[in-house]
Amino acid sequence: MQASLAQQLETLSIRYQELEETINDPTIAADYLKVQKVAQEKSGLDSIMGLYRRYMKIDTESDEAEDIIAREADKEIVELALEDLTLLKQELSTLEQALLAALRPQDPRDSKNAIVEIRAGTGGGEASLFAGDLYRMYHRYAEEHRWGIDILSSSETELGGVKEIVFQLNGKGVYGRLKFEGGTHRVQRVPTTETSGRIHTSAATVVVLPEVDDVEVEIKPEDLEIETMRAGGHGGQNVNKVSSAVRIVHRPTGLTVACQDERSQVRNKDKAMTILRARLFDLEQKKQAAEISAERRPQVGTGDRSEKIRTYNFPQNRLTDHRIGVTFHNLPQMLSGQLDGLLDQLSAAANES
Repeated sequence: MQASLAQQLETLSIRYQELEETINDPTIAADYLKVQKVAQEKSGLDSIMGLYRRYMKIDTESDEAEDIIAREADKEIVELALEDLTLLKQELSTLEQALLAALRPQDPRDSKNAIVEIRAGTGGGEASLFAGDLYRMYHRYAEEHRWGIDILSSSETELGGVKEIVFQLNGKGVYGRLKFEGGTHRVQRVPTTETSGRIHTSAATVVVLPEVDDVEVEIKPEDLEIETMRAGGHGGQNVNKVSSAVRIVHRPTGLTVACQDERSQVRNKDKAMTILRARLFDLEQKKQAAEISAERRPQVGTGDRSEKIRTYNFPQNRLTDHRIGVTFHNLPQMLSGQLDGLLDQLSAAANES
């Protein structure tokens, strides 16, 4: 292990032991705020210490194997020890890389909830159906990870697709897990309405934003134009006889958000403000990034919605992520929410850039 890494981990190990002793100290049990603060700091080190302890255990086993090889006269025992040593060295290398990744500075937004926006792109009705498929894919992934799901705004089609859907996913580290999903997703398949069997190409865009607290974005009341109206359903019929739908326009930027899914005007306004805060924060982040530099662009891209990031090819049972050049041949499983393998590779590529 690198000397600087070993020293850093030893320092963290001492601190972790101090935290364990503090949290088990009965004299501070009544101090709720202190216990909470200590528990939070300890929780942030749990995974790193788990990796470190595993590394130290394997390192000890490696030393023992080397000692057997140096001292043992029996060739068969030496050969077995050599095989063990090879595997142990490989695991040590893997653990060291995992520790380096875990100690890299984290984006503070990674721990936040996420707001996901999916919109049908080119391809007409087929694009709307594909947008619906993407929503169900993320919905199933969220269910697997026991994240909360809250639809903020939706516009469905009569064929079961979606023109646009905005939803919030609530859970630990949701944004950090899904932040590379932003971009243009392309599908290639034969539509159910296609009688000649031609493969049709259509697309949908995905935007992933971190949930933003009130204090992170200043929104002046005088900058908002708020309009209420009756919510409408398929075919234009009213689903509500009162003006529960809300449309908010942010005058300085021209951003517009509309919500009508809830029967309560107050609830629709709260949801619209949640979306507006996230979009304004994203706008400011992109402005700052553009002003600083675009030279160190991550390998997995910026997550900009204009980038074609992925292709879902049904005839070939293939999902290809173009940013990291990886292909999976289990498309039905991926669409059913089994995305961890792909998301792991995207995160690893981002850490290496």
